[in-house]
Amino acid sequence: MPSANASLDAVLSHVDANLDQSLERLFTLLRIKSISTDPAFAGEVNAAADWLANELKGLDFDASVRPTTGHPMVVGHQRGEGPSVLFYGHYDVQPIDPIELWTNDPFDPKIGEENGRKVILARGASDDKGQLMTFIEACRAYKAVRGSLPLGVTVLLEGEEESGSPSLDAFLAANAEELKADIALVCDTDMWDEETPSIITMLRGLVADQVEIQAASRDLHSGMYGNAARNPNQVLAEIIASLRNPDGSVAIEGFYDDVPELPEAVAEQWKRLPFDDKGYLGEVGLSEPAGEKNRSVLEQITSRPTCEINGMWGGYTGEGFKTVIPAKAWAKISFRLVGNQDPKKIREAFRAHVRARVPADCTVTFHEHGGSPASVVPADGPMLQKALGALTQEWGREAAVAGSGGSIPIVGDFKRKLGMDSLLIGYAQTGDRIHSPNEKYNLESYHRGIRSWVRVLDALSR
Repeated sequence: MPSANASLDAVLSHVDANLDQSLERLFTLLRIKSISTDPAFAGEVNAAADWLANELKGLDFDASVRPTTGHPMVVGHQRGEGPSVLFYGHYDVQPIDPIELWTNDPFDPKIGEENGRKVILARGASDDKGQLMTFIEACRAYKAVRGSLPLGVTVLLEGEEESGSPSLDAFLAANAEELKADIALVCDTDMWDEETPSIITMLRGLVADQVEIQAASRDLHSGMYGNAARNPNQVLAEIIASLRNPDGSVAIEGFYDDVPELPEAVAEQWKRLPFDDKGYLGEVGLSEPAGEKNRSVLEQITSRPTCEINGMWGGYTGEGFKTVIPAKAWAKISFRLVGNQDPKKIREAFRAHVRARVPADCTVTFHEHGGSPASVVPADGPMLQKALGALTQEWGREAAVAGSGGSIPIVGDFKRKLGMDSLLIGYAQTGDRIHSPNEKYNLESYHRGIRSWVRVLDALSR
């Protein structure tokens, strides 16, 4: 009987020898115009679901296309001994507008070259068809060499991620027992850079509120009422200015109560990672970090909570000038949450902060725009450590434990509805132009992504 290492090497060699055939299958999927947000492409979305289900069936998965109130899900199971994983990806894509900015047909995939690297050019190449196919092709290599997968695998492929996942919540609730596994694997994410793999273990949560301040019963002539009448624009401006302290921290009472410090091992690793504070801000024409003064830019954008004013308006904002004191003023304000911050507690603290600063003759109204907690995978979790080791072995660089400044709702859904932590492992690059013309996916990302999943599945099975 061959050793475990010899058996793993044989699977990796199969991946290398059959890369061209793997690319052909990816190109077939990329040619399907599965734009979920446009009803005109509903048939194409269904075609993509059917194609993926058939591919999984060909690998001995118990696979089927599952109808929802919107576009279908694809679910496949292959039972195995030992641990089990749930792999999630999405097969729908963004619209292609503006088409005139594409250098090639977005649904006619090509191999091109950028900055000395071969790239796959097509809509969905990176987000998310290329990514999900790295996992399916890793399963294919295992089946070809060993005849079976090294652990139990369930695959869940969504057809509405790019249109807000309207059917996902109900689907997870209705199929929770079927979908549960020891860990979820989510591929819709990036590497740290082109040479350094990463696993995202921290996703920030989100709270968003719209604030409306009303003073007078109608708009007023500023010459007749100026000074005497309360101006809601000024009231709102003063409230907004009060949200931050001079050191850049958020001034809302209790805001940091449930914010943890980075684990020491993660903090030390981040110091070793290639990240240029000045370069990161310089790319967008800025030079000075605006957040907490004692925190690096990397911490500010990934592991620290935020308070941001996303919009504010009131009075006359059209061409020319109108000397009016408005009756109302509005602002949209959001908070990114970390650690154990409770969305409900943060919303209530924010509203209390605002109410305490609303003067007489003014009223305030709030309009909620959603809220979700942060997601954190324990840094010392055994499955995380196994996956990090597998990625380090494949790429020859220490795999990074990373945080994401954004929010990925599916990860929170897996935790709350299925009781599972998630490992976010992807091979995309920040420059892949997802959602934009000329989307691309590095050929190396595709090839080594398949190899990486082979190693990760092997490591998780042990």
